[in-house]
Amino acid sequence: MIEIPNALDFKDDEKLFSLKDTFRKYVRYWPWFLGATILFVAIGVTYVRLAPIIYESVARIKILKDANQLNVVSDRISFGEGKLIMENEIATLKSYRLLGDVVKKLNLDVSYARKETFKTVEIWNAPFDITKLYTQDSLKEEKAYTITLQRFGYVIDDEKGNQRKLQFDYQNPAATGLPFQIKLKKNINIQAYIGFTYVVVLRPVKEAILRLSNELDVKSADGKSEILTLKLLGQSQQRSETILNAIINNFRQDGILDKQLVSKQTLEVIDKRFVYLSGELDSIELGKQSFKQNNRLSYIEADAGSSLQKKSATEDEVFKLENQISLAQILKETVVNEAQYSLLPAEIGLQNTALNSIVFDYNKLALERDKLLPNVGSNHPTLVELSNQLEQAKINILKTVNVYQARLNESLSQLNREKSIAGARYSMIPEKEKMLRSIERQQGIKENLFMLLLQKREEAAINLASAIPSIKVIDYAVTPTIPVSPKKIIIYPLALFLGLFVPYLFLFIRFSLDTKVHDRFSIEKFNPEIPIVGEIPYLKDSKIFGDSNDRSVLSESFRILSTNVNYLLSDNEKNQGKVIFVTSSIKSEGKTLVALNLSLAFASMEKRVLLVGADLRNPQLQSYFGVDKSTLGLSDYLSDSKLTFHNGLHEGFGKNAYHEVYLSGTIPSNAPVLLSSLRFQKFMETAKKEFDYVIVDTAPTLLVTDTLLISRHSDLTIFVVRAGWTDLKLLDFSKGLNRTKKIRNMSYVINGVGRGKSNDMNYGYGYGYETQKLTETGYKGYLNKKLKG
Repeated sequence: MIEIPNALDFKDDEKLFSLKDTFRKYVRYWPWFLGATILFVAIGVTYVRLAPIIYESVARIKILKDANQLNVVSDRISFGEGKLIMENEIATLKSYRLLGDVVKKLNLDVSYARKETFKTVEIWNAPFDITKLYTQDSLKEEKAYTITLQRFGYVIDDEKGNQRKLQFDYQNPAATGLPFQIKLKKNINIQAYIGFTYVVVLRPVKEAILRLSNELDVKSADGKSEILTLKLLGQSQQRSETILNAIINNFRQDGILDKQLVSKQTLEVIDKRFVYLSGELDSIELGKQSFKQNNRLSYIEADAGSSLQKKSATEDEVFKLENQISLAQILKETVVNEAQYSLLPAEIGLQNTALNSIVFDYNKLALERDKLLPNVGSNHPTLVELSNQLEQAKINILKTVNVYQARLNESLSQLNREKSIAGARYSMIPEKEKMLRSIERQQGIKENLFMLLLQKREEAAINLASAIPSIKVIDYAVTPTIPVSPKKIIIYPLALFLGLFVPYLFLFIRFSLDTKVHDRFSIEKFNPEIPIVGEIPYLKDSKIFGDSNDRSVLSESFRILSTNVNYLLSDNEKNQGKVIFVTSSIKSEGKTLVALNLSLAFASMEKRVLLVGADLRNPQLQSYFGVDKSTLGLSDYLSDSKLTFHNGLHEGFGKNAYHEVYLSGTIPSNAPVLLSSLRFQKFMETAKKEFDYVIVDTAPTLLVTDTLLISRHSDLTIFVVRAGWTDLKLLDFSKGLNRTKKIRNMSYVINGVGRGKSNDMNYGYGYGYETQKLTETGYKGYLNKKLKG
């Protein structure tokens, strides 16, 4: 026995067939995939060409922890200022105040775009300048204007369709009714811009600032880095780079101004103290002069010697303490007398690190409040909180100064007591010398304080003049040449993927919802116990079996069917013809055409064949013979006992000598009664004796019971299902008929396979010829195997 690969022994290659079947099922719709691919690729190409080209400009700055500049108080001891909080710097960079300066400086509340063939492109340098005539913040919503440059001047259209024409040198904007003044830039060759159309959009300043804040992206390189990356997306590379550079310069200048503000405040406080100290020094000098004149003193030699060393040391300590007390008093008076929340002089020589730290924190809070005050109301929660903190800081400063002065006074008292003890030992020193010493001591204190403040003033002046920025620019704004949008490397593969996926998804859903029979594999999977005896291809033109020499696809398929039918027929009763019923579940599945062509296939083998039209209720067979439905036939024979068997015989199709037909006859009202009568049994017995094959076209089994009434007369029942028409649920019905033995020896014939696609089921000349040779040797064993299973 010859094996029939990929057609009959399908179990061995089930997976292979499943893949091939799935592939064939989708590949037949290749025009869909090709069309969808072309469509989506075209959409992708169109999008790439029409979408605005967006570039990303990037700049990087480093936040400096220590600005190497002179401090007002050089001997300040730092207890750890803490790490810079990068979020604070980011918030400053994106602050409304800082970005507002950039918007106003660069006129970002006016945007320009140039109309091209299919899109509008944002630009930075237009051949003209627009100056808004609105007062500050009086514009409530943005307004767009279209400006076309012609030879005579401007053609300006607003959003309402109003058009104005102005000459290039027009100097009276108020007369035009436009809310802006337009002026050509200097050194512009206007001929190069004739015919160009521009779109100018005027926005409220507030909206422009908020838009810039949303577009600006500031991030730290990582959690520990001191480098900030500034990014800005836009169509115009020059515009984005200009904006980023302006933001960096403003941020740097803002940091310098903060440092200079502290130095200026220190200079103001020191200058005020100079006036007071100068008056005191003049008073002491005059007192010393008067004392010497009154006491006739010119010079007193110091002869204390070693005994005076202790006294001198005590006096030095007293001098230092009194100096500190004076400095503390200066700070206290400044806190009490200065304007509310103004900056305090940074460390002026007090040897108290805690007090210096409190003053430093107070100045920091005062700076924050000064920055916030112009932008918020007096009742703003943050401003109120800062004011409360400043009040508390003042109280802390005063308390700390008082405690510090008390401690100094106590130390001074102790030293004075020690000095008194020492003075008792030196009671021989003249009283006048003591008084003079006292005057000179006061003079020295004031002079030292004056010199100290003079030194600090110079340091503050140097700091003011040499304030360095708190940032370092690593990279000014740079824009890569490759745009970030649209991304061709993503759009084109995505378009190709969608072109393949969308039709696949549509077909997958369609196939998933499709419950029709399409091929032998769906039947074998749903109803494997009933064999498939043949597959008839779907053909649009040729539908009738030709002569014995015909080698068309249709003829070869019915030759294969007739051969396979022979293998299924019993070998008993060789002297009688074989009865083959052809039926289906419902109408329009092609049973009549299958019965006709099968009978012609047997007749082409020179077998005497009778084709019987047993579908008495809805006969279709006579339409192929070109006769009327009332032509004498089976119903007439069954209902009229006077008629003989041969009265209803008609010449076969195509005047084939081996082919005869028995039409259904006049449509009766009692078809089941006629078919279940003894006369029909007699008809079948007569037909079997005179013909080799009796092909009976019966009624659909799901609609009427006619076929079931006569099924006992058949040797083989061919159950026709139509590909793309018969629902899989109908196979349950045929499966039940076979299981309950209501139909004898059932087998399937699939009609209309491939729906005209010859490559779907390998139909063609080779189908009929080659498969027939294999079938003659291998199909009988396959069918026997199926039936036994």
